[in-house]
Formats: sequence, C-alpha cells, structure tokens
Amino acid sequence: MNIDVPAMIGAVVREVAVREQDGRPARAVIATRAYDTTVDDLWEAITNPERIPRWFLPVTGELKLGGRYQLQGNAGGTITACEPPRRLSLTWEFAGQTSWVNVALSEAGDGAQLELEHVAHVDNDHWKQFGPGAVGIGWELSLIGLALHLEGGAQVDPDGFAAWSASPDGRALMAASGTAWGEAHAASGEDAETARASAARTVAFYTGEA
Repeated sequence: MNIDVPAMIGAVVREVAVREQDGRPARAVIATRAYDTTVDDLWEAITNPERIPRWFLPVTGELKLGGRYQLQGNAGGTITACEPPRRLSLTWEFAGQTSWVNVALSEAGDGAQLELEHVAHVDNDHWKQFGPGAVGIGWELSLIGLALHLEGGAQVDPDGFAAWSASPDGRALMAASGTAWGEAHAASGEDAETARASAARTVAFYTGEA
C-alpha cells in the first residue's frame, strides 16, 4: 500500500475548540480536509451502509434521523441530525462514555470539503492523559481510508491497511499526526508543556511504544 505520508498530514487542518456540553466543560477536536469528488458523492460515501464498510467499518441499525446505529467492534449511538447532503450529527457511545460527532460537507474549489468535529467532556482522566490526539489520530486514519476509497470507489483492504498502519510509514504518520494535534491543543489555550506531554503519550499508545 503506497501512501504519501507528508501529503496526508498536510491535507488535514486541525483545531481544538473550547466548548460546553450538557453543562460540563468539553473540547471539540476538529479535522477538516478536501476531497477530489462532489458533495453528493462524499455524502453517499459517509452515509450509505453499502459504502461505509469500504473505507471504515461495517455498520448496522436504522441509518436515519433518530435511528440507532452500531459500528462493528466499535461505537454505537443515535443519529441526531441528518440534512442531506450537508450535515450529519450523532452520539458516539463507546466504553461506557458518550461523546458527539458532527460532520459538515461543503464545496471546496472543484471538489468537496469535509469537516469532522468530535466533542468530548474533558473533566476526566482520559482527556488529561491523552488530550485531543486520542480521537484525532484515529479519525485521521479513517479519513485516509476515505480518500483511498474515493480515488477509485473500491473497498480498502482492511488487512492491508492494518499492516501499513503497523509499518514504519504508518507509525511515522501517527507520530506526525499526534504531534500536530498537540500543537493544536496548545493553540487552543492549553499549557504548551502539558499539550506536548499528552501528545507524546498518545503517540506512544498508537505506535506501540507505550
């Protein structure tokens, strides 16, 4: 699998925003990138249950407003907003915790732009230990899978992608992504040393060095 690591890192704009969710302090981890396709095609790729497994995970449930979904071996939740082909929001329920994912699509030059926002509470040990990179790196890997799928419409080989992720190039991408999320964390107002330390722990976890 041939993936241009610097190009993939440079394709993502990263932001960490201060929020409040349900009366508790929260942060939004925001990843934005453009794709060489139309908004309609991008919408179908992220919402069609036949296409989602080609770049992400098999999904079951009622994929409609108010419906429940379940990703195989991962999160489930409720679809809270669905405005084709522009906006999708859902709860992200995993390991006893609930967070919130919002996706917005728009035109970007001759292509389409995807903005993914993952909102999580930060008054817990997980955020303090790992910061935004914990979800940021994972979503970037998923957005790479989406890019590979959109290039030709074929299914991304999950075993091949997993093998690439464990390769030196894959670990280099995760390290660069984690460092970039640490910089975005500091830019949001977090103490720079604290942000770097959280990023280092996250990178160590993803690359198997923890």
